[in-house]
Amino acid sequence: MRAAVIRDFNTDLSLEVVDDPACPDTGVVLEVAACGVCRSDYHGWVGEHPKVTPGSILGHEYCGTVVEAGKNAQHKVGDRLIAPFILGCGTCTACRTGVSNTCQSAIVPGFGAPGAYGEYVAVPYDHNLVHLPPSITPALAAGLGCRVTTAWHALTDRANVRAGEWVAIHGTGGIGLAALLLAKMLGARVIAVDVVEDKLTHAQSLGADATVNAAKSDAAEAIRDITGGGAQVSIEALGIEVTTNASVECLATLGRHVHVGMPAGDGKMQINMRAIYAKQLAFYGTRGMPSWKYPSLLEMIERGAVDIAPMVAREIGLAGASAELRAMGGPTPPGTAVITDFKGAAP
Repeated sequence: MRAAVIRDFNTDLSLEVVDDPACPDTGVVLEVAACGVCRSDYHGWVGEHPKVTPGSILGHEYCGTVVEAGKNAQHKVGDRLIAPFILGCGTCTACRTGVSNTCQSAIVPGFGAPGAYGEYVAVPYDHNLVHLPPSITPALAAGLGCRVTTAWHALTDRANVRAGEWVAIHGTGGIGLAALLLAKMLGARVIAVDVVEDKLTHAQSLGADATVNAAKSDAAEAIRDITGGGAQVSIEALGIEVTTNASVECLATLGRHVHVGMPAGDGKMQINMRAIYAKQLAFYGTRGMPSWKYPSLLEMIERGAVDIAPMVAREIGLAGASAELRAMGGPTPPGTAVITDFKGAAP
């Protein structure tokens, strides 16, 4: 199959013909219809993730059609499926109690297992996979596997956002845009924070009640001014120290910080603990979403309760993934990129 392979960190992916993936007994092989290019991929591409090494194939936001099913698989050839990026084992205590996104035996394609920057991907533990409604296009579905699902779980499970609350979102990439759209659907008032004016304008067009350019003002102070004392919920969507502290410091007393962005480097940061202590804040980590929550989210999108189409700004070929990853080293344009052309990537 054709695939984009990491040969050296921080360099263009190598477009190669590699062996087709073997079908796992407990899963399926999908012909990939679309795969998102995510900031988490960027951390692997630059060498900041311990499970990404030369020879790795990135790609954890994918959907596709089953072309081979293992003897213990729950799906069959021809099924059109979408996958959460965390594939829980299904048998451990975490999986059996509904929190498969915390499974210690989970497999994450692209991070320790071959991902979906290729024509085919093997998906073990296929009980995690969910049928994709015909009305949802592959390009739109590709963004669900990480960005939308992670944002939805962060808002509803971790933060328990309620109508009328102020929600500050630090970073308007894929996670940030998804959080914006979903928080508005929940009835929250949203402040979008970024350093790129075009992205803030884009966020306003999608319903943000206010925006803050963190390159031009103190973001936490500006949010406290806008809200009259601080936001009730703050979403950190970048994984860096400056936005984490801004997220903590912008909150009102008893506010909830939800850390969504994958921490950069070794993950260690200096955090303003005095703000957490003095304002009695809650500090939540979150990663992914249990697969059982997919059907209700898909149904919500199908019936038009939320329109996530504005998130997808660019459909690209496999050869275009390198440029998208390089761009993440600096300010990026609004919207996200999704790989939808795998056939044109022959070396």
